[in-house]
Amino acid sequence: MALSPLNQRRWRNFKANRRSFWSLWIFLTAFGLSLFAEVLANDKPILISYRGEMFMPIYRFYPETTFGGDFKTEADYTDEGLQCLVATGGIADCWDDPAAVVTDAADGDYQGQTVAKGWMLWPPIPYSYRTINNVGAAPSAPDRDHWLGTDDTSRDVLARIIYGFRLSIIYALLVSAGTSLLGVAAGAVQGYFGGRTDLVFQRIIEIWGGTPTLYVIIILFAILGRTFWLLVGISILFGWPGLVPVVRAEFLRARNFEYVRAARALGVRDRVIMFRHILPNAMVATLTFLPFIVTGAIGSLAALDLLGFGLPSNLPSLGELTQQAKQNLQAPWLAFSAFFTFAIMLALLVFIFEGVRDAFDPRKTFA
Repeated sequence: MALSPLNQRRWRNFKANRRSFWSLWIFLTAFGLSLFAEVLANDKPILISYRGEMFMPIYRFYPETTFGGDFKTEADYTDEGLQCLVATGGIADCWDDPAAVVTDAADGDYQGQTVAKGWMLWPPIPYSYRTINNVGAAPSAPDRDHWLGTDDTSRDVLARIIYGFRLSIIYALLVSAGTSLLGVAAGAVQGYFGGRTDLVFQRIIEIWGGTPTLYVIIILFAILGRTFWLLVGISILFGWPGLVPVVRAEFLRARNFEYVRAARALGVRDRVIMFRHILPNAMVATLTFLPFIVTGAIGSLAALDLLGFGLPSNLPSLGELTQQAKQNLQAPWLAFSAFFTFAIMLALLVFIFEGVRDAFDPRKTFA
């Protein structure tokens, strides 16, 4: 679908801002890769070839019996015995000395039987965010197996960063979208209608804004349990008033402009005037606050995780990594990993939204 002339001008302005443009591509690349975190970092193979059939353990459950084992529980793909069964097509007794069996069957024959050779395709990082590695003392320093070391429960730090980055961005985008929709709608209604409507809304926002958010989170988590979607919902409910003053001021300023009066005189509906005619002119001020909303959502999630009232313990968390860095000062790689992850992520987002804000500003034109 072709862009309108106005949006084409905005896109040209955004592209002319090189810092914002390259920040967008770097961020999209990082976020796009994180969407395939299961393929990048996992303790299960991406693909298994066994007796001429293909299996994808990262997306499906397969019992050990599928590959010639004895148990109906999920296969442990890191076990040498199971790897031997896959490599030999399940014809050998792989539990006593799997390495020797694989060596003997390397030529495609084992004790007179033809070996249907299989293979496993592993992710670049053979650890998930919840994989516990028995590597000795924890946390362990970076090495060739764990590029950023392990945390205090022997989980790979790089794998947790990849999954945690994805979850943080998804959380921030959901919260920002929800708070923006509610905040813009409330501010538009207040500023456009004014009078008693504005007065009532202001009193409601003052009362709502005085509610202790952390206490509400603690109480709701105690009653309903910690879940990702509950945290998103609470964040939206208490985050939307932050955008109201900006939108309200823009609508109060624009409600008496000549084109608004003319639209009213022509019988145009209030909803159309508000969101088709006034809101586009208020977008610059609104977009100015979007970087603070997005980065604030990420910071709030990290702070809640640091306090122990954020994401459930079974989910990857960048805030938990920060907490571990604070508790393990003898492991500086944890602090460096957390710091650079947050610094790069937040800087890219701020640069991107700066470019978006300037692109929507009709007074700014880049060469």
